[in-house]
Amino acid sequence: MAEKILVIDDDMDLTNLVGQVLRKEGFEAIGAASASQGLRAAFEHHPSLILLDVVMPDMDGWETCRRLRELSDIPIIFMSAHGAVEDVVKGLSLGGDDFLVKPTPFVELVARVRACLRRSPERNHTAEITFGQIDFKMNFSKREVLLRGHRIDLSSREFDLLAALVRNTDRVISREELVSEAWGPEGEAAVDRLKLYILNLRRKLERNPRRPEMILTVRGIGYRFNPN
Repeated sequence: MAEKILVIDDDMDLTNLVGQVLRKEGFEAIGAASASQGLRAAFEHHPSLILLDVVMPDMDGWETCRRLRELSDIPIIFMSAHGAVEDVVKGLSLGGDDFLVKPTPFVELVARVRACLRRSPERNHTAEITFGQIDFKMNFSKREVLLRGHRIDLSSREFDLLAALVRNTDRVISREELVSEAWGPEGEAAVDRLKLYILNLRRKLERNPRRPEMILTVRGIGYRFNPN
């Protein structure tokens, strides 16, 4: 089931465009043109994450966030044309999980959404994925990987990288997005070392690392986890 992303912004052109991008990436996007509509949508649809504009006519994003936080720990990413340090600090102190300055490149927006969802306690508490066809089990809360009945010894970074691949099993994930999901935006420098991490994972997971069947390279784009 696709994860629901609620976009609360009075700029409906932007909301519709963001919704199109999110749906293309496999999410279910819900738009709200005002804070009051957004609050109703949050309680009706129970989204996995909210993209929240700061400046809106009926109620600003700060107050909207306060009201959401009274009842829910749902991840919230603020969006604003103003990126002053004090705005970012205020958003995070009110309970926001991230802060994006408009206009944000869509590739970065999607990467931030995925990274925020990855850190979400609700997602991590349900955190176990099993692929019976390859006898593979990954438990995110225990940070444990079992393959063909054996526990695989992974470093912290190897686990995070594999987790990002597994959670995106149904699609090809670019090198830059993979690093951003695994280690956050601050991990950009790791892109140059990504091949080494992939090689290490293949050595630990693949029957024949030179002919991988699980972690596949998609030339010119990135990688894909194959559970078949």
